Amino acid sequence: MQRKLILKKSLLALAAGLTLLGQAWADINVGVTVSATGPAASLGIPEKNTLSLLPATIAGQKVNYFVLDDASDTTTAVANTRKLITEHKVDVVIGSTVTPNSLAMIDAVSEASTPMISMAASARIVEPVDAKKRWVFKTPQNDIMMALAIVQHMAASGVKTAGFIGFADAYGEGWYQEFTKIAAIKGINVVAAERYNRTDTSVTGQVLKLVAAKPDAILIAGSGTPAVLPQKTLKERGYAGKYYQTHGVANNDFLRVGGKDVEGTLLPSGPVLVANQLPADHPVKKSALDYVAKYETAFGKGNVSTFGGHAWDAGLLLQAAIPAAVKKAQPGTPAFRAALRDALEAVKELPGAHGVFTMSDKDHLGLDQRARVMVKIENGGWKYQP
Repeated sequence: MQRKLILKKSLLALAAGLTLLGQAWADINVGVTVSATGPAASLGIPEKNTLSLLPATIAGQKVNYFVLDDASDTTTAVANTRKLITEHKVDVVIGSTVTPNSLAMIDAVSEASTPMISMAASARIVEPVDAKKRWVFKTPQNDIMMALAIVQHMAASGVKTAGFIGFADAYGEGWYQEFTKIAAIKGINVVAAERYNRTDTSVTGQVLKLVAAKPDAILIAGSGTPAVLPQKTLKERGYAGKYYQTHGVANNDFLRVGGKDVEGTLLPSGPVLVANQLPADHPVKKSALDYVAKYETAFGKGNVSTFGGHAWDAGLLLQAAIPAAVKKAQPGTPAFRAALRDALEAVKELPGAHGVFTMSDKDHLGLDQRARVMVKIENGGWKYQP
């Protein structure tokens, strides 16, 4: 009897040890859908590049990254998300690059109770934090934060009337709502508003209407290289007012495609775009320069864009949240996904490439005004505007 009791205790101890060992070495699976091809490729490629810089081990756990290309297509982004959840059994989803894709993915991740960190801008991705969006976080600055920066700059520059042309999708609509709301408060009259598609090859009709309205300034609410088309057409039609773009164009491909047509353009940006020009006491300078150094070492000097920074910040959020989550549950389980969601929501004062993140149950972005600067395109580069 005594021998059997000893054997039973030994077997129980062995089982407990194996369980702990399994927890110690369980892999964490991170699923990513990114727009590495299609109209948003100039945004998605630096994001995809940045993902290769994320750590292979966090809190002693091996991390596997499953990266799929959604080709800037909403249907593909949703299909990728479901594949990552059902086939790869991911613990968290990062993506997608653009707002329409990210909005469409919300149902899939909420149904699977899997946290998601979007790399797209619209506040509607995370607001309001309801039963579905409680699973969704994001790293890019909200449109309202950047729209406020633009309107404040317009007002300080004497702009009284403005025109607007933006994407005919959730990105453009979100920007129109925020821009017109703030412009009205600041006494700026929006005298003309037009839309165009990301894949359009001509916007002559829309531009003729904008020019006829004679606004002091025009805001182009597009992202990536498709945002060049309205500005190039406006230049061709002789529009000589002030040009503003959104933070959706803050990469070198926009500069390359736009060339002389985008010289003098003003836009809000995450601090990472001009990290080396920031004052020494800027709260994001150190963390932004850390990302710049790592990216340029891997992909060449001068190749950093704000979009890669959004992917980097998603990685930083995971590095902050995973250590807390693994103390509560084993990766690969519903309990771990829930613990990871809770840990993301509890992140406080985390410096990133774009700002300082402090999440809460009502705020799944967590950025404040430290996450924006105004930038001017000058001599084919980005110039910080104090």
